[in-house]
Amino acid sequence: MHNSAEKPIINRYQTFGIVGRPVIQGNLDVSHGTVLYMEDVSVSFDGFKALNNLSLYIDDGELRCLIGPNGAGKTTLMDVITGKTRPDSGSVYFGQTINLLEMDEPAIAQAGICRKFQKPSVFENLTVFENLELSLKAGKGAWATLFATLDAEQYDRIDEVLEIIAMTSLRFQPAGILSHGQKQWLEIGMLLAQEPRVMLVDEPVAGMTHQEIDRTAELLLSLQGKHSVIVVEHDMEFVRSIANKVTVLHEGSVLTEGSMDEVQNDPRVIQVYLGE
Repeated sequence: MHNSAEKPIINRYQTFGIVGRPVIQGNLDVSHGTVLYMEDVSVSFDGFKALNNLSLYIDDGELRCLIGPNGAGKTTLMDVITGKTRPDSGSVYFGQTINLLEMDEPAIAQAGICRKFQKPSVFENLTVFENLELSLKAGKGAWATLFATLDAEQYDRIDEVLEIIAMTSLRFQPAGILSHGQKQWLEIGMLLAQEPRVMLVDEPVAGMTHQEIDRTAELLLSLQGKHSVIVVEHDMEFVRSIANKVTVLHEGSVLTEGSMDEVQNDPRVIQVYLGE
């Protein structure tokens, strides 16, 4: 449990730009070890409670897996974190001081929270290198990016990402000819190019071969420590291969949390999910 001393506080040094977007002053505060706080969050759609007083805490640098049956609230949870959906009640903080509910989607991404959807969305007519180039955290518009010249640090960052996703030899290949798994890895690389602190990854191994699934597990495990990675996935064997801690959602709330063995042996989980 988190006591009152550990709860995030309002950042009184936050200012707003000309369009009302928060401009974060100062660095992300993870001095208590937690990078993401969701407390008592509820979201309703036409009377259906997608999230029901949900509380979730993600540690800085951890890899967390979220599982649960369809309709459990997994997608809505990610929508709230990234600013796509506003909750009816509750609080969502990035570190101790950054109130995500006061920010829009671009501001949240700029602050360091990025999301990968299930279906890869790469620029198929561009090369692997060019996809990563467009994703660099440069704060430029598309027009400025088109005519920008990369500096040595940016080249080094792209090289680093290519090595992480094991696609160095494919840097000049058009993204459109990549396999499904390679497109997924490239999109993860596109997130990494933005230097996120938190990555939300939705069903990364859907449609992959066994070899691609194994490689994806290695990739996500390699990101622990520098990034906090939240993975939503239905493939239980894949979850077992990567997760130290699993959170089970049911009817918009956290049903239980623990190791894969612990949650698989929980009678409540067996009843609502694994035993279906």
